[in-house]
Amino acid sequence: MNTIIDRHAAHVLSIGQAANAPPFELGTPAQARIDYIAGLPILQGVRDAVASVEDRVLKTADGELTVRIYRGTGAPPQDAPSLLYLHGGGWVIGNLISHDEICRWFANEAGCVVVCPDYRLAPEHKFPAGLTDCLDVLHFMANSATDLGIDPQRIAVSGDSAGGNLASVVALFSRSDHVPAVAAQLLFYPNTDATQTADSYRHYSEGFGLTAATMRWFREHYIRTPDDITDWRVSPLRADSLADAPPAFIALAGLDILKDEGTAYGVRLQQEGVRVISRLWPGQIHGFVSMGRHIPAAREAVVEAVAAWRSLEVLKV
Repeated sequence: MNTIIDRHAAHVLSIGQAANAPPFELGTPAQARIDYIAGLPILQGVRDAVASVEDRVLKTADGELTVRIYRGTGAPPQDAPSLLYLHGGGWVIGNLISHDEICRWFANEAGCVVVCPDYRLAPEHKFPAGLTDCLDVLHFMANSATDLGIDPQRIAVSGDSAGGNLASVVALFSRSDHVPAVAAQLLFYPNTDATQTADSYRHYSEGFGLTAATMRWFREHYIRTPDDITDWRVSPLRADSLADAPPAFIALAGLDILKDEGTAYGVRLQQEGVRVISRLWPGQIHGFVSMGRHIPAAREAVVEAVAAWRSLEVLKV
């Protein structure tokens, strides 16, 4: 078990300890959302300028859904590669503000169009509401490719943590004739097994940012009944088959309760014939890609994800 923490990650943990904020599970989801957004300026850096940013409101069968569309500097006006980015936050917190930094990085580093949905959150909207929103946005991107100036054959999906969970499930859905194709999946420390029984849950349950108690709190707000825990749409590692899934880049943090399930997902994808590029940051903590003010590896991870996207022969250069 590795417990040698990166000095930048240790600094971030010390900031959290000094703040002495109560853990999310001791309060309400509404308060957790307020506290999470309030803490972002401490962790995230100056936002990159991009060519354009636009918010649109989509009409779906379940109501209105806001998406934010970023066109990166250098993105071609037509037939650009594009990325559906699904923010993390345990399916309970997070919004268009919380992952604005990452979306701008992707847009500029890849010269692409990034679409980030403000999908519905639990517990007000339990599984599969948020997932349904993400699939609706994938359909929007494919159906509006000319208007968006994107190539419908080069839509990738990405996300971190719970967003990585949603991204991996969307990628599995894309194997269906009824869902637009996804060219690649770029996953950052994804949730892939909601049983929460992997060894990393014991090794890093406390003291490294995201705790096992908080993760249970997130899960219990997201699911409808215990049966949902082993549903592949909640636990993609438990899908009957991962064959024919889009090629994947998986970024993992070494001191993260989700490390083992992310590792297992990559191994199983490879065993079933899917091309996978895995990258482990041994001394990093969960969520480090959202901590760009203090952790240089945050942007480095996005740069590596873009390089992997290109090497998987999805992104033309």
